[in-house]
Amino acid sequence: MNKLYSNKLVIFSLILPGLLLFLLAILAPICLSIYYGFTDYSGMGQAKFIGMDNYMELMSDRTFHRALTNSLLLAIGFIVIQHPIAIIVAAVLDKLQGKAEGFFRCIYFIPNVISVAVIAYLWKFIYNPDFGLLNNILKSLGYQGKINWFSADTAIWSVLIVLIWHGFGWGMLIYYAGIKNIDPVLYEASAIDGAGPKQTFMRITLPLMKPVIQINITMAVISALKQMETVYLLTKGGPGDSTQFTANYLYLQAFKAFRYGYGNAIGVVFILICLVVTVMLNRIFRDKQGQEG
Repeated sequence: MNKLYSNKLVIFSLILPGLLLFLLAILAPICLSIYYGFTDYSGMGQAKFIGMDNYMELMSDRTFHRALTNSLLLAIGFIVIQHPIAIIVAAVLDKLQGKAEGFFRCIYFIPNVISVAVIAYLWKFIYNPDFGLLNNILKSLGYQGKINWFSADTAIWSVLIVLIWHGFGWGMLIYYAGIKNIDPVLYEASAIDGAGPKQTFMRITLPLMKPVIQINITMAVISALKQMETVYLLTKGGPGDSTQFTANYLYLQAFKAFRYGYGNAIGVVFILICLVVTVMLNRIFRDKQGQEG
């Protein structure tokens, strides 16, 4: 077996499928996006090279700035609201035993296995100003008016609630898997020393979960930037540009406005932002671990 894996031809044959997949499915599209980002290509016909014009336009594009701001708000919502609740729920699930643990784990993950289209239309009915669940609840509490949850003032918050709720299951499941990998002996030792649930969570669970938290936060920020399907089905970025997100704006520019070159410029900026965020988060977590060490 050692001779087999020391054979360069065997090593190359094992690497080749993954290398081809990376080149054709990831690197080649990125290179094409970079190229088309410097053109006025409409998706049809010839592409004319226009240099940095698309990127200069992006710098003054208010809709693009609004999309980035909304993506940032969603990222903050993920980190500040969704993830703290997710890690607490994961820790509680870890303490349950038997069928209850499996039942609640499935319940929390159900929204993630439902079609995005179903989720969007479900929340449209919930938010409906005439017969929606939210307005009916407010009416039963004595409120007589009708709230338009997708008005210019409230639409972004309504969309953020849906996105934070819909992505909760994935975050919780990753934290749950991370907690399950913590050695139970550590919890037994803390119980013998008289530590309570809060102390155990703060002194054992959280410190040992830092690599998982780093991965989950990085994924959350990238997910906030690439939100498209749910937003498009709920509001299409409206009213106006109040619920515009980066990926949704890219789609509208490239395939609705037939500004394929401009859409690819947005895609290149999106990739750069993701790279910068990943590097920054890695450095922040590394610095914190170094200080604690």
